[in-house]
Amino acid sequence: MHSVVAIKQVPDTSNVRINPETGTLIREGVPTIINPYDIHAVEMAVRIKEKFGGTVTVISMGPPKAMESLTECVEQGADRAILISDRRFGAADTLATSYVLAHTIEALLKEGPVDLLLFGKQAIDGDTGQVGPGVAARLQVPLLSNAVMIESFDPVARKAVIHRKIEQGVEVIETSLPALLTVEKEIATVKRASLSNVINAARYTPELWTGDLPVPFDPDQIGIKGSPTIVGKAFTPTPRGAGAILSVAEKGLSKTVADALAMIVEASVVTFQNHDGGRP
Repeated sequence: MHSVVAIKQVPDTSNVRINPETGTLIREGVPTIINPYDIHAVEMAVRIKEKFGGTVTVISMGPPKAMESLTECVEQGADRAILISDRRFGAADTLATSYVLAHTIEALLKEGPVDLLLFGKQAIDGDTGQVGPGVAARLQVPLLSNAVMIESFDPVARKAVIHRKIEQGVEVIETSLPALLTVEKEIATVKRASLSNVINAARYTPELWTGDLPVPFDPDQIGIKGSPTIVGKAFTPTPRGAGAILSVAEKGLSKTVADALAMIVEASVVTFQNHDGGRP
């Protein structure tokens, strides 16, 4: 049983700062953490390993500093950690990132089968939720997004029953394996690392993979070249002021409702004009 988990090292959101001149995130000197959703994906993979045996491989695309996050995953119980790092991958959007991660998994498939792929549902610095689905599409495996529970898992029959969150509630789906899950935090509560895992992590050095993989990259699909998405500007939203308080006791129900509707219409007109260049 082999599970592969993709993680991302992200800025600690409580310390995010934005350059007022460029409108971009200031990453220098900002503490980093493992993307919170990803750490729950690692925990789920470790629990599956504890129940069915096998191994857990954690992969991440990022700068050398991401080695720290990979080591934390080994503390949590992962067996192998791989950092995919190359200057050519810099400034990648979700399309280029999914391309690199999918190729990395294809390289792992040359070593042996992979039964389950786990991703956090989204990264807290971008909030797109696109990388996991992008990898699933490239590898042509079933995708189950927003997974909150694995009801049953049968590595012999190659099937699993997954609960996933949808707008109307929870959907229960039986899927074949291998499959890719993007998970919510409910998928597994993260446990404290055991002493043996902490010792293993202290002795372990994550593998460093560059652009030279068994499955060669197309240079036009990585980094800036492979990223059609351009972020024009990132900025801190203007704080909202206090809302108006209308009292039914003072004005009566009819007058209060009329005033509330008038305020909504006025706010909608202002918003429309702002988005439409001020045209009437």
